[in-house]
Amino acid sequence: MRLPVALRIALRELRGGVRGFRVFLACLALGVAAIAAVGTVRESIERGLEREAATILGGDAQVELTYRFAEPQERQWLEAQGAVSEVVEFRSMAVAGEDRALTQVKGVDAAYPLLGAVVLDPPMPLAEALDGAAGRPGAVVDRVLVDRLGLDPGDTVRLGETDFLLSAVLEREPDTATQGFSLGPTTIVRTEALADSGLLQPGSLFETEYRLRLPPETDLDALRAEAEAAMNEGASWRDRRNGARGITRFVERLGAFLVLTGLAGLAVGGVGVSAAVRAYLDEKVPTIATLKSLGAERRTIFLSYFLQIGALTLVGVTLGLILGVALPLAFAPLIEARLPLPASFAVHLGPLAEAALYGILAALLFTLWPLARTEDVRAAALFRDIGHMAGRPRAIWIAATAATLALLVGLAAFLSGLMTLTLWSAAGLVGAFAVLVAAASGVRRLAARLARAHALRGRTVARLALGSVGGPGAETASVVLSLGLGLSVLAAVGQIDSNLRSAIERDLPERAPSFFVVDIQPDQIDGFLERLETDPAVEDVETAPMLRGVVTQINGRPAREVADHWVIRGDRGVTYSARPPSDAALTAGAWWSEDYDGPPQVSFAAEEAAEIGLELGDTITVNILGREIMAEITSFREVDFSSAGIGFVISMNPAAIEGAPHTYISTIYSGEEAEAAILRDLSTSYPNITLISVREAIDRVAEVLAGIAAAVTYGAGATLLTGGIVLIGAAAAGERARTYEAAVLKTLGASRAAILANFALRSAILGAAAGLVAIFAGGLAGWGVTTFVMETDYRFEPVSALAIVLGGIMATLVAGLAFAWRPLAARPAQILRARE
Repeated sequence: MRLPVALRIALRELRGGVRGFRVFLACLALGVAAIAAVGTVRESIERGLEREAATILGGDAQVELTYRFAEPQERQWLEAQGAVSEVVEFRSMAVAGEDRALTQVKGVDAAYPLLGAVVLDPPMPLAEALDGAAGRPGAVVDRVLVDRLGLDPGDTVRLGETDFLLSAVLEREPDTATQGFSLGPTTIVRTEALADSGLLQPGSLFETEYRLRLPPETDLDALRAEAEAAMNEGASWRDRRNGARGITRFVERLGAFLVLTGLAGLAVGGVGVSAAVRAYLDEKVPTIATLKSLGAERRTIFLSYFLQIGALTLVGVTLGLILGVALPLAFAPLIEARLPLPASFAVHLGPLAEAALYGILAALLFTLWPLARTEDVRAAALFRDIGHMAGRPRAIWIAATAATLALLVGLAAFLSGLMTLTLWSAAGLVGAFAVLVAAASGVRRLAARLARAHALRGRTVARLALGSVGGPGAETASVVLSLGLGLSVLAAVGQIDSNLRSAIERDLPERAPSFFVVDIQPDQIDGFLERLETDPAVEDVETAPMLRGVVTQINGRPAREVADHWVIRGDRGVTYSARPPSDAALTAGAWWSEDYDGPPQVSFAAEEAAEIGLELGDTITVNILGREIMAEITSFREVDFSSAGIGFVISMNPAAIEGAPHTYISTIYSGEEAEAAILRDLSTSYPNITLISVREAIDRVAEVLAGIAAAVTYGAGATLLTGGIVLIGAAAAGERARTYEAAVLKTLGASRAAILANFALRSAILGAAAGLVAIFAGGLAGWGVTTFVMETDYRFEPVSALAIVLGGIMATLVAGLAFAWRPLAARPAQILRARE
């Protein structure tokens, strides 16, 4: 009979409305909405990528070759499968008059694109644009590069030794998402027009992609197995099932990280939820005592209020889901316009179910404790002035709270797919709560002690403010917890973002190169060096021969079976040298003699060798231009890739590979004032080479990081907004106590100005306390991420920390003073008579 009775009591109680639960509903709805919105956007992008996977890839399947075109028999096999489009991609310098800029060149054939369409301005078919005019082949160039070089349609742009007519501006490519991170905007030309450009020579760095349009019934797994047998070593396969694999993984990871940020916001909202339930139940102490005196069992009372809170939780979750769906759908056109990826915006049930589950569990987590204390209210409370519930609930409810927390964290880890990050985030949140609770207790004790300090005698306003902060019924805990946790997330984001940017600059050596140069032909290296070594503005030049190879076997076993390491996952730079590099110290073994011409030997980077598990005497097989070269590891050496100079994991003896077609790479060290002349002279004398500005590359990386940091900051902003609502709720809940306090102070002769200063000072103290705690907690989180995730040195960033403290003070001042005017206006006689 307990449930029917409890249900009747709950329904009668709910007839009074939700006036005391506005903060409860707002916090819960906002937290659920943030998670639902992020999940909806993530799911929409993933659905769009899945729907347009073939278009993004450029075909149903793709075979990619490195630094070569398909052999006749390979081409014959490809054409037997269906329609084929050949695309060759590489970096080069685009030249317009005296201006030069790096570009990603895409050479295409008449079949391109197999799927989708290239959007040009002015509108025209791609084939027409690439036909050109007046004896010049046509080119279409990305708008960023057009603006950078000051070009207009009809102008001439030079690639290598060939002049192209700029026919149109490239607005969008159907397969642009597969390119990933690129240092230069795209230029599309016909591959055949590059024949005399000098850009596609033996040893040049380029990739050739063969896109296939397949019949719908094609068995992709079987076709992949056929491709591995038909294509020579070094070919890689992708199909529409994983066409945008890297992008999909990035979207999943970023979305999951933002959901975790949303959970932090939900945790902040949980403080408001808990405070609202606690305040509501404190008001119900006489009602609970009355029910107890009439014979109601404690389980009946618990159930009645549990049902009330459960019903309100469903209302809050529903409001959050509606908001979380409405916002992405309302802004879908704007989001789609800004995204370089397809998106399918609709109501996706998966993210909504996830958000609802998080919301219900969070509400249960933060309301079980105050609900459980209703069991301890006694009937004697009717005859005693007990205005609130105190004490600790029974052990079973503490265990239930811990189990709910474990379930919430476990689900977050499972659904996000980021087990380690979720567990660390959960540990961070629990640690932050512990720090904030301890800080709130410490602030109260310190304020109470300072209020009695001899030095403050005669400073009435300060003593009153400190006494209020240190009082037993103060709102110190709610303010420090809610605002402190929100500011902690924001402080952590600020510290991580600052250290991430600093790491890029700090990890660069003091003597960083100005340019990284590729595709220098063997017959150009002497003239190249002569131009630079006679220039007094050039401080140093480093050069090395380079080929590209794939590690296919280790000790006769397939390399992928031995280790899953970045050195093995793709093609890597390979060099040769008769003498050990001057800046690389051997850690084990010995270098071959300068005239060595025996079986191939290799020197391997020591750190990478240790990670793979290689030892001296082991053999590795490297496929270079289709030729398998098995070499014995005879030495390990230190390679410092952070120096921004030339570094190779694999270096062989010259006799092993110097006869293969190859090019040279170089790093140029010079003053910034000489960079323009170096760029102009080298690109004019050697049109085929590519000069990559290290400074521009760093700026490009910084732009990408800024975008990621902005997304995380928005998530932290939502957390802070939830904290603001909790803060407002705490201020509103304390309005009655401040009204009574103001009445007493007025009776004792205090002026309105003194009372207002008292309210403002206590708000500022609480805000400063929350801000200082946030700096500590956020700095600790920033240190953990910077040290263990980014694996770089941590440095405290004071500017954002100061902004956090000032923000905390301003937030509490605004919230506190907003609810100070009614207490100031109240008449003491009315207030004091009502409390008799």
